[in-house]
Amino acid sequence: MILTLYTTLGCHLCEQALELLKESQARGRTLTIHSVEISDSDDLIALYGVRIPVIKTHDSNTELGWPFDSATLDQFLDAAES
Repeated sequence: MILTLYTTLGCHLCEQALELLKESQARGRTLTIHSVEISDSDDLIALYGVRIPVIKTHDSNTELGWPFDSATLDQFLDAAES
């Protein structure tokens, strides 16, 4: 599954979200994670500035915004795969 992680430099919550994604990979889920720096785009800042980190799927185009834990992330990824 291909995912976009909307993030920005120095965001400790974004680092936590990335760790949760890496843990999911370590448990056997195949994920390709593309990090997108929102500060590079005024449009992305307007969309995600107060919501990051946000994970977006490429296939179903659904989003999961912070806060989330590993169980919530797994539910989100399971739903996106079906």
